[in-house]
Amino acid sequence: MKVLVTGAAGFIGSTLTLRLLERGDEVIGIDNLDPYYDVTLKQARLARLVHPRFTDLRINLQDRAAMSEVFAHHRPQRVVNLAAQAGVRYSLINPFAYIDTNLVGFGNLLEGCRHHGVEHLVYASSSSVYGSNPRMPFSVHDNVDHPLSLYAATKKANELMAHTYSHLYRLPVTGLRFFTVYGPWGRPDMALFKFTHSILAGEPIDVYNYGKHRRDFTYIDDIVEGVVRVLDRIPAPNSNWNGDDLSTSLAPYRLYNIGNHHPVDLMRYIEVLENCLGRKAEKRFLPLQDGDVPDTYADIEDLVNDIGFKPATSVETGVARFVAWYQEYYQR
Repeated sequence: MKVLVTGAAGFIGSTLTLRLLERGDEVIGIDNLDPYYDVTLKQARLARLVHPRFTDLRINLQDRAAMSEVFAHHRPQRVVNLAAQAGVRYSLINPFAYIDTNLVGFGNLLEGCRHHGVEHLVYASSSSVYGSNPRMPFSVHDNVDHPLSLYAATKKANELMAHTYSHLYRLPVTGLRFFTVYGPWGRPDMALFKFTHSILAGEPIDVYNYGKHRRDFTYIDDIVEGVVRVLDRIPAPNSNWNGDDLSTSLAPYRLYNIGNHHPVDLMRYIEVLENCLGRKAEKRFLPLQDGDVPDTYADIEDLVNDIGFKPATSVETGVARFVAWYQEYYQR
């Protein structure tokens, strides 16, 4: 089928695009190569995607006319929205980047899907929407009205916007709350990338919350497998919905967590990285950062029951694969 993937030069977007091409789909990829992090890495990801069934478009989501033209000209059957201004901490200093891309841009995408008969919109949400929710594991049935960063607030807003379009226009939509994605071709602003760079350079690593974090680290191939399976399953209205279930609706709307369902202590994560690199890290322990949460832990019961998929890659395997890629890519 023909799939529009936004954020096609991104970490998840490029890996997903490669997977869709390998299985025979046609992909229209949108990315603006935002310089939030190393553009050459994004270009290297795109270089993997050269294929007769891949169309590479340089467009901003917030460009309404350009987005309208994409839908009118290419007529995608399904859409995966992975384009966003990422990063919790960056949202504290540049809020308008999140408003422009994550809100205005997402609105343009919804309008395109509405007016051009898209069969299914799958979009990236985030575990950050759980904010100060103290219940563990985080469930899609929990209330998430207390975000701790503007980034999280925009992701929660995306879920609300998507539901509105699903209700008003019967647009099938599925939101995916990703939990700490890592692996080869990852983002340089993420902890694993920064830790690896600093350890190899003989520099100290910043360990926030004095190392007392726990994260549901989720390997990139597991994330992509989940996205593909969800994309292939168009949601239907929940005819038994009574208002209590926050993850479904009388509209064709679904929410799922995609996480490893196995939180790992940050210090163990660092230990695994040290073992893979054969070097010890000099650690600089710092307090919890604004906008951050101490722990994440995904309840994936709905994903398992509805989609039949459970992420299972261990951090030992995933970190080793990342290190092998990093050392080859950067020749270190």
